[in-house]
Amino acid sequence: MPLEPLVCAHTAARVSSVLNRDVKQFGKQHLFDGSEETCWNSDQGTSQWVTLDFPRPVKVSQLHIQFQGGFSSRLCTLEGCRTGEELVKISELYPQDSHAMQISFQLEETVLDKLKITFGSSTDFFGRIVVYHLGVLGERL
Repeated sequence: MPLEPLVCAHTAARVSSVLNRDVKQFGKQHLFDGSEETCWNSDQGTSQWVTLDFPRPVKVSQLHIQFQGGFSSRLCTLEGCRTGEELVKISELYPQDSHAMQISFQLEETVLDKLKITFGSSTDFFGRIVVYHLGVLGERL
């Protein structure tokens, strides 16, 4: 069965911060808009994150992510849960400090309603993270 993008208009996304609170220019909507000209840019801080609440259960298989080189994360921790449950760690990923789309992250397939991606160690001295594209692929249940 082919993988499908799981983030849709009904997926509730939240982010830890937005650079200078400029949501119009750097907000979470730019994670999924498909444009190479826009991005989510976090503010300074030691740990940045993105959460996704899916409208129905999903089985996540892959994560695609494109950082801006110099503003990437050395460690991404993925946590997930079903509605009403506590988040549990699914995986730790070690992305490259690169502007290239990174699609090699194969995840152990897990059924969940919520996914949290924590960017624990930024390559930027101030802890900022810049993401041009975030893709979550798998199967809707």
